Amino acid sequence: MRQALSLADAVSQSGDVPVGAVVVGPGGAVIGSGANQRERLADPTAHAEMVALRAASAAVGKWRLDGHTLVVTLEPCAMCAGALIASRVDRIVFGAWDDKAGACGSVWDLPRDRASLHHPEVIGGVLADQCAALLADFFAQRRTRP
Repeated sequence: MRQALSLADAVSQSGDVPVGAVVVGPGGAVIGSGANQRERLADPTAHAEMVALRAASAAVGKWRLDGHTLVVTLEPCAMCAGALIASRVDRIVFGAWDDKAGACGSVWDLPRDRASLHHPEVIGGVLADQCAALLADFFAQRRTRP
């Protein structure tokens, strides 16, 4: 989570919402990482999770990420939760809860939905205070700008 926080902190300077993600392989090594790039790329799908999944899939040469864990600083949205389910990751670990758009337990719970094709383990609240503070600081600065 600390590596994901570092990625999130770095991207906050670019104007993107500070969210960072890493994909950890079965052996414990980080095989893909990413941070939000929606503003930089003008791409609504360039969430940190999607960027990290693309990098991990390229690194292993396949779309299935069985045995892998995605670690992200903010609870995944519906799009990202769907992609995580589709990629067959074994585990989703996130920091801050997202009471507006979270899809791993807050607003929706796609990984635990009986209709989902795959049911990764979900662990929320890891370093939640640090992850939430990074987001709160980012949005507070945006609100105070003229």
